[in-house]
Amino acid sequence: MSRYIAIVFLAAFAVASTPARADEGMWTFDHFPAAKVRAAYGFGPSQAWLDHVRLASARLPGCSSSFVSPQGLLMTNHHCAVGCLAALSRQGQDYVKTGFYAKTAADEVRCPGVRLIQLIGISDVTSAVAAATAGKSGRALLDARRAKTLALQASCGPRSGPIECNVVSLYHGGVYDLYRYQRYEDVRIVFAPEFNVAQFGGDPDNFNFPRYDFDLTFLRVYADDKPIATPQYLHWSKNGATVGQLVFVSGHPGGTRRELTVSQLGYVRDVELPRRIASTAEYRGILERYQTEGAEQLRQTNETLFFLENTFKELLGEQQALMDPAFFGTKVAQENALRAAVAKNPRLTAAYGSAWDALAKAETRKAQLAYNEQYVAGGPNSRLFGFARTLVRISIERAKPEADRLPGFDDAALALTTRRLSSPAPTYAGPEELSLAYWAKRLREDLGPDHPYVKKVLGNASPAQWAHALVAGTQLGDPAARTALLKGGQAAIDASTDTMIRFAVAIDADARAAQRRYEDEVTAPESKASELVAKARFAVLGTSIDPDATFSLRLSYGTVKGFPDANGTFVAPFTTIAGLYDRATGAEPYALPQSWLDAKSALTLTTPMNLATDNDIIGGNSGSPMIDKDANVVGLVFDGNIFSLGGDFGFDPQRNRTVAVDSRALLAGLRTVYHADRLLQEITP
Repeated sequence: MSRYIAIVFLAAFAVASTPARADEGMWTFDHFPAAKVRAAYGFGPSQAWLDHVRLASARLPGCSSSFVSPQGLLMTNHHCAVGCLAALSRQGQDYVKTGFYAKTAADEVRCPGVRLIQLIGISDVTSAVAAATAGKSGRALLDARRAKTLALQASCGPRSGPIECNVVSLYHGGVYDLYRYQRYEDVRIVFAPEFNVAQFGGDPDNFNFPRYDFDLTFLRVYADDKPIATPQYLHWSKNGATVGQLVFVSGHPGGTRRELTVSQLGYVRDVELPRRIASTAEYRGILERYQTEGAEQLRQTNETLFFLENTFKELLGEQQALMDPAFFGTKVAQENALRAAVAKNPRLTAAYGSAWDALAKAETRKAQLAYNEQYVAGGPNSRLFGFARTLVRISIERAKPEADRLPGFDDAALALTTRRLSSPAPTYAGPEELSLAYWAKRLREDLGPDHPYVKKVLGNASPAQWAHALVAGTQLGDPAARTALLKGGQAAIDASTDTMIRFAVAIDADARAAQRRYEDEVTAPESKASELVAKARFAVLGTSIDPDATFSLRLSYGTVKGFPDANGTFVAPFTTIAGLYDRATGAEPYALPQSWLDAKSALTLTTPMNLATDNDIIGGNSGSPMIDKDANVVGLVFDGNIFSLGGDFGFDPQRNRTVAVDSRALLAGLRTVYHADRLLQEITP
């Protein structure tokens, strides 16, 4: 690439990127722009600083977290641990509602099925992957890449050991890194507040600001039945943060799609989002109606509805961003600028020029196969069905060479799957029937009642009758039954009369065929063309832009900063504990738990409660620590504002904000509301 082309593209990109990129970026720890930060703020993290923060950070299922003491104490959000609380709860003992506090170490309880990984090393394996896939396309490309990926991951040692490795694709195939993780399987609950204050404001306040949440949970990581030693942990800030202060967020953003082409974004806008929004809204109504049937129905589905409402608002925000002509026009202008830069160089044109048209063709085919992928390849969104499909497939896949197995059945994944199958977390018949019946209803509506697959699934039954029969005739809610089938292998599956097992067996061949067809006709060509576009972008820009988020560890930087709301009114970056009480009405979702009502007179009401910053984050960053330049905790990230919902596709530095619980409110709650002296002594010795 010539210097001229880089200058031309960067100039065009700057014009096309409105508003300016500012502090946009979820940066990998091995390519953090420390010099750029130093030039802007007078401080740039050293390598020792970066290593310290990296080792103090950890990933939970779907969330982020950080070590905040030398004894393995882990800080994250309440909504990141609500699954643990729900799994430990039973009728008459709802830890989601009442909270949890282990007054002694002996009271810390293991969370079923929760695992933690800590990034301990990164190495570039791009050349190895490129050599393995050179000259290949279609199925051969997918198979070669997967085989090489598995080989690289296996090089880290035995899959049963405490170290695991993952090959992470960055820049959509422009770079491949091997991430080396320390894995922990024993994670125990230490403290969680009541749901009503952790998620104060519920869905109306979700993705909004001002906010008044105490969205906190402490866990502890164990090994050999003892708390692990964590010498790299984050200390607590004595004074919190101030307006305009430089702050960092270390966490695991789940995924962004900022590098997608215009045709790919068009598919998301015109096909994916309308379907998902409609189905999510309908199922939300079904769950809301179910919860009116009684307190136990409410308890069983409270977590599901909470995350469903969150997803619905996210989808609406994404749709709003892609429907905005100015925003979408910016994406078009950026793509045109990149394609123009490629066209000016014959070498780049020959290598990458056809990729955009190939992607447009793949997106057309993706739309045609969308229902086939969703219903036939995917199957119902049901925990019991998930158990059944795994058990049906595991004995078949385990007998194959690792590179020939279905995704999710490699040796490392199988070890995790085996543990999940034995998890004692309860499964409830009522919610399972609801989910299965709704899936079957949508299956019949979208594919049509005369479709052979619909007839194969339902026969002469209605969706509700079919779902009831499946759930009534299965024993897979019992971990002992799952373990017996797992140990019994193919013979046990063949002999089983369990309704869910028999259903999974009946549709497995259809599902495998549909999945392979989708991979051949959509995944393979899309992957190849996306990689070419990524290489074109990478050839022009290199690492001057951050890669799309991939749920790998990232570091963002920004400042404590307010923003203009939709009406142009300025929103200050801090709320206070006084505002929490002012907003409380006594009625859901603004009903405070009694612990906070009792503590009001003892609290300093001017204490900052929540804060907003212009750090760049996305879903998956929940539970991330917010730290200052000394790597001290000033907040706990739990959300973004309403303008952050388009952050999947682009960053608006003027209004996109990260929302966190202020470190001072966290200490005040622990000290004055919960009298959690053991925790306070540990995090603020």
